[in-house]
Amino acid sequence: MQSEDHLILASRTASGKTEAAFLPVLSRVDFNEPGVLVLYISPLIALINDQFFRVEELCGYLDVPVTKWHGEANRTLKENLIKNPHGVVLITPESIEAMLVNRAYVAKQLFSNLKFIVIDEIHAFLGSDRGTQLQSLLYRLQTLNKTHARIIGLSATIGDFNPAKQLIGSIESTTVLRDNTAKPIDSEFKYFKKESAAIPLDLLKDLYLNVCNNKVLIFPNSRGLAEEIAVKLLKISQKVNGHPYYFSHHSSVDKELREYIEQFAKTNKRFPFTIACTSTLELGIDIGSVDKVVQIDATYSIASLIQRIGRSGRRENETSNLSLYATNEWSLLQSIACMTLYQGGFVEPVTFIERPYDILLHQAMALVRQLSECTPDELVQSLSENGAFKNIKVGEIKEIVQYLTQTDLFELIGGKLIIGVEGEKVTNTKDFYSVFMTDPVYKVRSGDKPVGEIPLMSYQALVGQNIFLAARIWNIVDVDYRAKKITVIPAKDGERPLFDGLGADVHPKVREQMLKLLVNNEPMPYISEDAAEAIRQLKDEFKGFEITDLLVDRPLKVKHTEMNWYTFQGSKVNRSIVFLFRAAGIESQFNDLHSCFIFPIKNLHLIIECGIKIFDTIDNHLETEITTNPAAMDFSKYGSLLPLKYQILLLKEKQFDFCTAMDFLTNVQVVEKLHFP
Repeated sequence: MQSEDHLILASRTASGKTEAAFLPVLSRVDFNEPGVLVLYISPLIALINDQFFRVEELCGYLDVPVTKWHGEANRTLKENLIKNPHGVVLITPESIEAMLVNRAYVAKQLFSNLKFIVIDEIHAFLGSDRGTQLQSLLYRLQTLNKTHARIIGLSATIGDFNPAKQLIGSIESTTVLRDNTAKPIDSEFKYFKKESAAIPLDLLKDLYLNVCNNKVLIFPNSRGLAEEIAVKLLKISQKVNGHPYYFSHHSSVDKELREYIEQFAKTNKRFPFTIACTSTLELGIDIGSVDKVVQIDATYSIASLIQRIGRSGRRENETSNLSLYATNEWSLLQSIACMTLYQGGFVEPVTFIERPYDILLHQAMALVRQLSECTPDELVQSLSENGAFKNIKVGEIKEIVQYLTQTDLFELIGGKLIIGVEGEKVTNTKDFYSVFMTDPVYKVRSGDKPVGEIPLMSYQALVGQNIFLAARIWNIVDVDYRAKKITVIPAKDGERPLFDGLGADVHPKVREQMLKLLVNNEPMPYISEDAAEAIRQLKDEFKGFEITDLLVDRPLKVKHTEMNWYTFQGSKVNRSIVFLFRAAGIESQFNDLHSCFIFPIKNLHLIIECGIKIFDTIDNHLETEITTNPAAMDFSKYGSLLPLKYQILLLKEKQFDFCTAMDFLTNVQVVEKLHFP
C-alpha cells in the first residue's frame, strides 16, 4: 500500500484474501469524503450475498455502510444510497452496465470519487467476454472519476498474471502479491466403466460409501448429471436408513433453495451432507469446511480442478482430499494428466482475446444509450481510448460504427448518433446488460413453491413425464407454454433433464501430457486397481509406436477398414483441423476426448496435404460457414450483428487456432503401427 500501483493478491482458496484487501483499504480511505469510496465487483450475485456479511462486519467497527447493488438486492436500500452516496458498494459487472446505460447521472453521483475497486475471483473473468466487458466498464468508471481509483484483483489459480494485469488496465503499473503456500492434496483415482447413458451402479454404491459419513461436494461436469447423482444417492440412503442430506446445487435450482443449501452447509456442525454441484460452488462462496471433494470424470482445465479441490481442507493444517471417479479410460487419463501437470507447477495460461469485435459493438451501443447522443467521432474516440479494445484499429472501429448506422442499430440525426429502430429492440431488454448467452427456460413449481427451471425445449416438457430437479423426482402435471411454467408433483422414479451447454476447451499441454503418460513410464498419483488396469490396457494399445518427440510424433493405427490418427492437440487446434479437413471434402469422424480422427483406409500424408492447401482460402470457407450455418456464430451473443468481414475475424480468433493447426500439420511426423483387432 506504500505505492499507487494496482495490485493482484493471489493465494489459495480460503486463505483470507478478502480481509487482506479490505483491512488496509478501510484503514487508508477517509470515509468522511462524499460518494462511494470503495467498489467491490464480483462475478456472482451469490458471492456478493455471501461476502456482504464479511465486509459489513469489517466495516461495522468504522461505522461505514455497506450496500448490495444487483437485480435481487433491496430497492429501498439502493434508493437510500442514491440520496446519500456513502461507504462501500458490492456489485456485479451487469449491474454496473445497467446503471451506466439507464441512470448515467446516478453512476456519476455514486462513483465520481472512488478510491479503490476490488475485483473478487478475477480469474473467473479472464479470457472471457465478461472479462472484456469488465475491462471496458473499468475504463468507463474511471472516466467518471475525478482521480483514478486503484484496483485490487483477488485471485486463486492463475498460470500467467499478464492477462489479469491487462484487465485491470496496465501491466507496467500492476504489482502481484503472491502467496505460493499450497495445501497438501490427498488424491485417489477410481474407475468404473460406463456401459450405458446412466451412471454405473457400482460407481454409485462405492460413491455412497465414500460420502455417507462425510461433508462432501461432488462435481460432475453437467447440471443433469448433478441431478442424477443427488437423486440416486438419496435413494440408496433411504434404502439403508441413512441420512437425508443429499442436495443438488446449480444455476437451474431455485435461488432460495440454493441459499438454503449454502446456509445449511455453512452452519451445520453435526450432520454429514453431500452436495452435487456445478461451478456455482467452484468459486469462493463460503459454505464452511468440507471433508472431501469428489470429481466425476475429467475437468476441462487444471485451474478448475485445483479450484474445486481447494474447497476441502480449508481449516489450518488440514489436507485437501480428492476422490476422482472416471467412467471412461480416456477421461481417467486426462484427469491424471491434469494432476501430474499441476504437481509439476503448471496451470494453463489464459487466452487473451486480442480483437473482441463483438464486445466492442456491445459497448458502442451501451455508450450511445449512456450518453443519449454523441457524434460518430466522439464514439470512435471513446472506444479507441478504451484499453479493452487497444488492438482494434481506429479504422475498424469507424467501419463498425458506420455499419451499425446502415443496419438501423444507430440512427444519425443532425450529426449525432442515437439508438436506431433495430437498436431499440436490442438495448431495451434486461438481457442487454450481459454479454453471455442465456437460454430461455421453463419455471418449475410444485404448488406455490418454486423448484427451479429447465431449458425451453418442448420435447422435454411433456405432461406425465418424470424429471430430476433440485435433488428430487417430479412428475409433470401441467405445462403452460405461453407463460413458460411447469407444474409438478413428487414422483418415485424419473430421468435427468437434458441441459444444454458445451464443455470448455482443453489446453494442448494437457493432451501432450496424456501422450507422455501413454508412451513413457511416468510416475502417477495413487490410482485404484481397476484404474491401473484401465491405464495398462490403454498403454498396451500404444505399445510399439516409436514416439521420441512429444511435440511432433503422432501415432496412426491402421486397422482392416479404417485408420485412427491421434493428434493429442488442444480443443481449438483439433477444431481447426476438423474444419480444414471438412472444407477439403475429406470424410472423417473426430472424437475430441480421444483427440482422434477416424478415416477410411487412405494415404494420411495426402489427407494432411489437402488440409494444408485449404488454409490459403480459409476466409472463403469461413464465409460459407457463416452464411449457410445458422449456428456458426452462436458462440457470440452480439457477433451476428457485425459486418461479415468482422464475423469471420471473430470466428477465427475465438473458435479456432488455424496458425497452430497449420504449424502442427506442416511439421507432424506420422508414426504408424499395423493394428489388427
